[in-house]
Amino acid sequence: MTHDSAGLYARHRAVLPSWLSLYYDRPLELTHGEGRYVWDAEGNRYLDFFGGILTTMTAHALPEVTKAVGEQAGRIIHTSTLYLSRPMVELAERIAALSGIPDARVFFTTSGTEATDTALLLATSYRRSNQVLAMRNSYHGRSFSAVGITGNQSWSPTSLSPLQTLYVHGGVRSRGPYARLSDADYIKACVADLEDVLQQTAGGVAALIAEPVQGVGGFTAPPDGLYAAFREVLAREGILWISDEVQTGWGRTGDHFWGWQAHADNGPPDLLTFAKGIGNGMSIGGVVARADVMNSLSANSISTFGGSPVTMAAGLANLGYLLEHDLQGNARRVGGLLIERLRAVSAGLEVVREVRGRGLMIGVELVRPGTDEPSAEAASLVIEAARERGLLVGKGGHGGATLRIAPPMTLTVAEAEEGAALLAEALGAAQGRLGGS
Repeated sequence: MTHDSAGLYARHRAVLPSWLSLYYDRPLELTHGEGRYVWDAEGNRYLDFFGGILTTMTAHALPEVTKAVGEQAGRIIHTSTLYLSRPMVELAERIAALSGIPDARVFFTTSGTEATDTALLLATSYRRSNQVLAMRNSYHGRSFSAVGITGNQSWSPTSLSPLQTLYVHGGVRSRGPYARLSDADYIKACVADLEDVLQQTAGGVAALIAEPVQGVGGFTAPPDGLYAAFREVLAREGILWISDEVQTGWGRTGDHFWGWQAHADNGPPDLLTFAKGIGNGMSIGGVVARADVMNSLSANSISTFGGSPVTMAAGLANLGYLLEHDLQGNARRVGGLLIERLRAVSAGLEVVREVRGRGLMIGVELVRPGTDEPSAEAASLVIEAARERGLLVGKGGHGGATLRIAPPMTLTVAEAEEGAALLAEALGAAQGRLGGS
């Protein structure tokens, strides 16, 4: 660590919360980026396979986005939702049309956490119930209400909550009591569990909230169709379905534009939340909902910063670029290649339990060699070794043992090959440190 970086780290620790964790033994200060690469304060270049937690969706310094931001900032930066905003209306129109939800309404926030809060407010108000179903191993944000529906101990600092939350099976395919079942039997078992859980409620549950692919949970997912099967049960009871698309939206999974579309047999969700990638780094989140649900609030509600002219301009430019360049198709093609490469390089490594995911949303679950025990130590060793070789990846999952790989969606075949080769070296180095054969 250089003197400057060491000094900045000391200042960080002196003035910011102790729980605001940093990656790496020698934390990185990233100073600029271009395309799929970023540079640190020491001048080192890295291939970015995490995109600031799936948020740099298209590319670093994408000219179309930076131009739109600069031009809008030169006109007016802020007005609030108390005034008409052309960029907000235009982006809302595009998102509503893309959402798949009929007669959709869109409300913009500044983050995915705030989008979760809004969706919970809408669902509980509409249903007049504070009972919420959530998935085990889930994560929906860091606010008080979002923590109250998070099924992940690592991200749950309190058990206090304004909600009564009940957790159902289904988000993790390869671990847990149903892991050995076939996909069809797995879905049947999870539906039976859902029906059983509903017997534990007072009736009138507000909603089920679910990530089609669990993000912080380690890019785990159920078999396609699980939430469609859940929907049959929910619809009988009038329970709303909220699809958390903060990480799965905008075509990142390759096969679909939204994660819920892998579970579409019984129609779209009643609400979906989005954030992260749509702004390519600008602070945009939001909720799309059926008009009757969105319009159900009986009191005033505004957003000072949600839907700001600058962020909406960024979102419009970014979404336009994504659609015009078929980045969903690129995620499917290059992501499929990357998954194949990662499975090939992991095949002989005891430290790797599973390579999973779809599109450019890939998880590599690590274990202590010779066991099935998740290893956070292995994940830490790999991300350090990858950084030394010029590759940035994330981590999460059960026990913090899963590498999270989610590059910008403009990733090229050559960059996918480069990243896979660097990660193979890092995995081998970590296995050597852990004593695997």
